[in-house]
Amino acid sequence: QVQLVESGGGLVQPGGSLRLSCAASGFNLGYYNIGWVRRAPGKEREVVSCLDESDGSTNYAAAVKGRFTIYRDNSKSTVYLQMNNMKPEDTAVYYCAAGVLRPGISRPCLWLTSYDYWGQGTQVTVSS
Repeated sequence: QVQLVESGGGLVQPGGSLRLSCAASGFNLGYYNIGWVRRAPGKEREVVSCLDESDGSTNYAAAVKGRFTIYRDNSKSTVYLQMNNMKPEDTAVYYCAAGVLRPGISRPCLWLTSYDYWGQGTQVTVSS
């Protein structure tokens, strides 16, 4: 079955960096959009970055553009989120999510509703 396992969260000081990993199993990454979604305390979930398999694009929320980078290693079936110049407002639980591509149906990877499977999440805290 589809499994997504996140790792790499932790405590980091403002301006610091972290790299999150999402190990995927049970499905072919080439047929799924993969996204990193976060839920900050008291806020709704938001997609911060994603890989759109329909056009091969990488996408970022405005709040993280220029600071975060999403990429994947197909040989390891792993998707990464490199987070640089981190800010206290990046504090959240970060989830990896996968959404299957459906012929004839638009599923933009920055939409929360585009995802079918979720990991358990990893806590990221940015604080001095």
